[in-house]
Amino acid sequence: MSIRNIAIIAHVDHGKTTLVDKMLRQAGVFRPGQRVEERVMDSDPIEKERGITIISKNASIRWGDTKINLVDTPGHADFGGEVERILRMVDGVLILVDAAEGPMPQTRFVLRKALALGLQPIVVINKVDRSDARAEEVHDEVLELFMDLEASSQQFDAPFLYASAKHGYASTEPGEGATDLTPLFEAIVKHVPEPPCDPAGAFQMLVSTVEHSPYVGRLAIGRVERGRAEVGRQVALLPSGTPGLVGESGVQHSRITNLYTFEGLHRTDVDVAVAGDIVALAGLADVEIGQTAVDPSCLERLAGIAIEAPTISIDFMVNNSPLAGRDGRYVTSRQLRERLYRELERNVALRVEDTDTPEVLTVSGRGELHVAILMETMRREGYEFQVSRPRVITKVSDDGERLEPYEELTIEVPEGMLGVVIEKLATRRGEMLDMKNAGHGRVRIRSRVPSRGLFGLRGEFLTDTRGEGVMHHRFLEYGPWAGPIAGRKRGVLVADRPGVSVAFAIFNLQERATLFVGPGEQVYEGMIVGENARLADMDVNITKEKKLTNMRTTAADEMIRLEPPRQTTLELALEYIDDDELIEITPKTLRLRKRYLTAVARRKIARAAARAALSEPPLRA
Repeated sequence: MSIRNIAIIAHVDHGKTTLVDKMLRQAGVFRPGQRVEERVMDSDPIEKERGITIISKNASIRWGDTKINLVDTPGHADFGGEVERILRMVDGVLILVDAAEGPMPQTRFVLRKALALGLQPIVVINKVDRSDARAEEVHDEVLELFMDLEASSQQFDAPFLYASAKHGYASTEPGEGATDLTPLFEAIVKHVPEPPCDPAGAFQMLVSTVEHSPYVGRLAIGRVERGRAEVGRQVALLPSGTPGLVGESGVQHSRITNLYTFEGLHRTDVDVAVAGDIVALAGLADVEIGQTAVDPSCLERLAGIAIEAPTISIDFMVNNSPLAGRDGRYVTSRQLRERLYRELERNVALRVEDTDTPEVLTVSGRGELHVAILMETMRREGYEFQVSRPRVITKVSDDGERLEPYEELTIEVPEGMLGVVIEKLATRRGEMLDMKNAGHGRVRIRSRVPSRGLFGLRGEFLTDTRGEGVMHHRFLEYGPWAGPIAGRKRGVLVADRPGVSVAFAIFNLQERATLFVGPGEQVYEGMIVGENARLADMDVNITKEKKLTNMRTTAADEMIRLEPPRQTTLELALEYIDDDELIEITPKTLRLRKRYLTAVARRKIARAAARAALSEPPLRA
């Protein structure tokens, strides 16, 4: 049986996981009448809730005499590390592009990686059934993208298909009648090459993914590059490094206890797997992504997996608020450190570093969402901790110039809201690259913006565009330091004493502020309970009760009407907080707080900072 290994890549919400669903159904993976939920590949609870793919996953289908191994990848730029590590075990990529939106930032990012590895692309222009579809124009835009990315002549001649993943059909020409995905399967078999593997050589495999099974322990997943994998075979694990023959130094020896291949959505036990197939090996206890598993008689290492460096960092620290330890099961610094370092085993784009303070660890990632998903996963596992505001990771050039990361920001807004968006980007040091009228009264802007300028932008952008705007961004390059960028334009309300929030106090505060808490919630001194209407912070007594007198009527308390508090998510909280604030994360609640809880301590820090600023010499231009 011949084998085809292909990854499906696309920008977020371009229909990638829906297309995989239809491919699995039409290939007969599910039995007739079997009840299968939508987006079956998004198996993680957070993926189902958010409607996005976060972790790359494997599946396979049989089409005639060919086994097609499919790898579903995330579409969000923050999870680009998931895409980078799996491209080494496929020979082709299925590129999905929305028939109305065209190529977007993540499309460019993953396509550049795929073309550099020499993978053969197949382009699927999806959602051709949309009323605003422009398939012919998008076809030309994809070809322009291929030219910009310097695709080879063979890659430039990639086949184009026109599909509707929602309705489960594809065709080779726009407007051509089609009833199923047969043209897509035929294109995969015809245009994606078979794996360039040596079935007669000594066993060799690059570990591209590591998973954990509660029954057999860690699983090393990758493509068998050479030879055969067999249960009971002795293998050597070579650390990442320069490809070629290596010595015995640092080599770990293990034995394959279980061997799995992918059939449909499940792993199937086998005794032997041939070169070219994607397999999962059990028994390699200390395996890590990027290592090479080989036959002990031939210690030849494969080139490791190149992952782009993180761009932002956040401090994780032990929760030390007055309400610490009430909700979480894991609250100590040792448990926090073990969990973060365990995440490195599978999340290759993440970095964890110890700091001078034992209770604080620095976690670096691709973006706010990348780290926010880790926080959400940990809180659901029972961890309780605090995090700081994100900060960009800077570099120093060879001539001593300070560099910071820049993002390519793509925004699509209604024409009438264009002015306020451009003004907002200018205040955040944005530089417009191009502007196009996308049709139907909407304009698309592509800008180059410092990563610092994106902190807090999403909430303001949704407000300015009344929820009608769409924004995406990806890492572009490191460039010169852009200078100061204005931060939050409003102060916060800070509780000045511990207690329980009271409706009477909230009613008096809501006229001049937006509250984050409702009545009956536990608060403590230094906790942020709302947003002030002015720039300065304000200490408030949110536990103040109404004085009891003998002049009361039954209608007096009925006149209190409270506005619902603002709901805070992790992403919004990370964008909102300032440098002197923290987010307290527990399995049950999210709280915003000041780094220094008492007003006296905050005033001392502010005075010390002011004295330090006066004593420092002015910076050179």
